[in-house]
Amino acid sequence: MEKNTPSPRSGVLSEIFSFPHPVNEYAARAVAFMVMILTVAIIILDIQWLLYFLAYGFLARVLTGPSLSPFGLIATRIVIPLLGVNKPVSGPPKRFAQAVGLVFALSAIALHYILGMTAEAEIVLAVLVFFAGLESIVGFCTGCFVFGYLMKFGLIPADVCEKCNNLNFSQG
Repeated sequence: MEKNTPSPRSGVLSEIFSFPHPVNEYAARAVAFMVMILTVAIIILDIQWLLYFLAYGFLARVLTGPSLSPFGLIATRIVIPLLGVNKPVSGPPKRFAQAVGLVFALSAIALHYILGMTAEAEIVLAVLVFFAGLESIVGFCTGCFVFGYLMKFGLIPADVCEKCNNLNFSQG
């Protein structure tokens, strides 16, 4: 019997549909800053169709990291090379944070377009602005913090990210 070997195409697809580990914290913060600016623009300028772009960005980052995300590509290909900064942090918590952002974006879309609850959608977006601001300005990733507790409580297997078991995780 012939052994199954992956085709070059499957290697490309697995590379595209993967999330980096480790992640450059500064790239994640740059993406969070762009998310914050876009979300503020959606609220202030009342450009609700941009919610779809916001949701796409989160979905792309959950599925592929920066590979198919406009903000991820800007951060990793332009901003970070210009700044020349790198602080490796664990990837799985950042992916979890992107998934939480996706839930916020999809909730805002559902509230606005399906339920007609525009004020409530803007409240959800304001919360997203707050958390994206925490990440981008202060460097505190709330999704990562929650991820650590989910691991501590056994809801996320420890083998997903051994470094994440310690809520005081720091690169040294």
